[in-house]
Amino acid sequence: MNIVVYSIDQYDEVMALMRRIPGVSIRDADAHAATARYLERNPGLSFLAIADNQVVGCAMCGHDGRRGYLQHVVVDPAYRRQGLANALVERCLAELGKLGIDKTHIDVLVDNDLGNGYWTRRGWQKRDDIHRYSMNRSGRANA
Repeated sequence: MNIVVYSIDQYDEVMALMRRIPGVSIRDADAHAATARYLERNPGLSFLAIADNQVVGCAMCGHDGRRGYLQHVVVDPAYRRQGLANALVERCLAELGKLGIDKTHIDVLVDNDLGNGYWTRRGWQKRDDIHRYSMNRSGRANA
């Protein structure tokens, strides 16, 4: 099992993995061009787990200069319970730490019981003091 920096060359494999994972929402913002921009804007912060020459895990990570943000932390069900998600997240947090960013957020869909349970078990704090608001100027519901 190897943890490697996410290269846009692996995009198709990552998307295939995400489509197999219940609770993951794939949107227009996850298109190839948008993902390439994200990885370029946040170099060396997103990671993949590779086993048997295939992508079996992913953690995308970026920042705004003050806070870190995780997205699409997923592990193929056949490779779960081996510490892969923890390893991916720790690599992201370590790289953010090198940039002086100590606080990180992740959004998890309300009905993603598996994801919500994972973050709670690892000591991440569910926020009840804020509401997230979004603006979609594209006019596309899946943006």
